[in-house]
Amino acid sequence: MTTGTPDTPDTSPTFRAWLRDHSELGVGVLLLALGVLVLTDALTMDVDITQRGPVGPRTVPVVVGLGLVVVAALLTVDVLRGGRGQAEAGEDVDLSEPADWRTVLLLSGVFLGSAVLIEPLGFPAAGALLFWGAAFALGSRRADRDPLIAALLSLFTYAVFDKLLGVPLPGGPLMGVL
Repeated sequence: MTTGTPDTPDTSPTFRAWLRDHSELGVGVLLLALGVLVLTDALTMDVDITQRGPVGPRTVPVVVGLGLVVVAALLTVDVLRGGRGQAEAGEDVDLSEPADWRTVLLLSGVFLGSAVLIEPLGFPAAGALLFWGAAFALGSRRADRDPLIAALLSLFTYAVFDKLLGVPLPGGPLMGVL
């Protein structure tokens, strides 16, 4: 028994209940979309023709994209066969409490702020603001040590990526002084 016409989806209570019971399919759809996006970007990547060897810049994205597609398919099959995710059983999680939107908004603002400031200030300064802001948003109020830890962590991250791994990060105006 359906309430929709042939041109519209079925919105009967049983269809809605089926969707609610199989809500994990949404995760499968998200993983599939992400996998297809990664594969599309990897396969349309411009690669220098003079590159030699079996492992190139496309290899890891292709493996990751294929992995995402395979996991999406396995999850979908599992859900359609009746598999269900485990209910949250953490001691420190109270599902009756509302979400802490203040923390979510603070973290989002800190993240977006650091993304905007990374070019003009450079990674060390923007990263330090990111680490310090995240610590503050998550509840740390140690103004004597948090900025120092954030600065050291940011400089260490910059050094590892820029100097050790060869991933160029913007140093900003402070790098001339350091």
